[in-house]
Amino acid sequence: MRVLLALGGNAMTNADGRARSEDQISAAEIAMDAVADLVVSGVDVVLTHGNGPQVGNLLVKNELAAAVVPPVPLDWCGAQTQATLGNVLMNALDAALARRDTARPSAALVTRTLVDADDPGFTHPTKPIGRYVSADDALPMIAHGEIWEDRGEKGWRRLVACPEPLEVIDAPAVLALIEAGFVVIANGGGGIPTVRDDAGVLRGVEAVIDKDLGAALLARSVDVDILVVATDVPHAILGYGTPEAAPIGRVTVAQMRDHAAQGHFASGSMGPKVDAACRFVEDTGNTCVITDLASILAAVRGEAGTIVSAN
Repeated sequence: MRVLLALGGNAMTNADGRARSEDQISAAEIAMDAVADLVVSGVDVVLTHGNGPQVGNLLVKNELAAAVVPPVPLDWCGAQTQATLGNVLMNALDAALARRDTARPSAALVTRTLVDADDPGFTHPTKPIGRYVSADDALPMIAHGEIWEDRGEKGWRRLVACPEPLEVIDAPAVLALIEAGFVVIANGGGGIPTVRDDAGVLRGVEAVIDKDLGAALLARSVDVDILVVATDVPHAILGYGTPEAAPIGRVTVAQMRDHAAQGHFASGSMGPKVDAACRFVEDTGNTCVITDLASILAAVRGEAGTIVSAN
């Protein structure tokens, strides 16, 4: 069995959301304990991860240094966080496997995702990223060509494109590593947003890719049997925050789409995970599970989480 586990970027911070190096290492150790259990059980594991807090840290550095050095573009931020988090995850996984008297090679791959240069997000960016700053602090970034918006009392915030992911460009390399026996960490943060010009030349662009849609695309691209979307709750919830709140167990993709259409899943949290789960199931006929880290092994066995299937 081949499983892709998608870790949220907040799974790589502490419970308070801090993303110091020691916080990220501790969080990775917890996550890789669950992954090691999967590996020991005989599952071929592919990993992907979010990088929102980590890119956020880099953006703050950009802002503070903008009057001295040019800001690092978003595709570079994505590449840097893929490499850094890949290193942290590999070290944590090696240690977790050693505690189980098991050895399995791992590899972290800096991974590009193709987007359309004509995606409407590039002409009308709507995705807010990073922290709120004063108008004075936003001016140096605007001078470097970035788009910032006055958000009222909170201050100014940067807006970027969030284009649809079309292709995991480096999927063949991911597949080759999987087939060679590696636990592969790939397509972090949804992949490095990349466009191809008329001459076939690739270049990174200033954008972010939804990490959950990137995970679903990677899962399809490397032929996984189960996509597990790891979050901070054991199930998706109907009527979240109301007295009628109820966990979702087994559900068909058609039922899940209906729940989404009724507005049960918030656009900034569970909504993208549900959309990614549905896309994966619709495109492959395989299963996606939304659950927390503690339930991953049971989820792969079909015993826990919100299990979305074709029928």
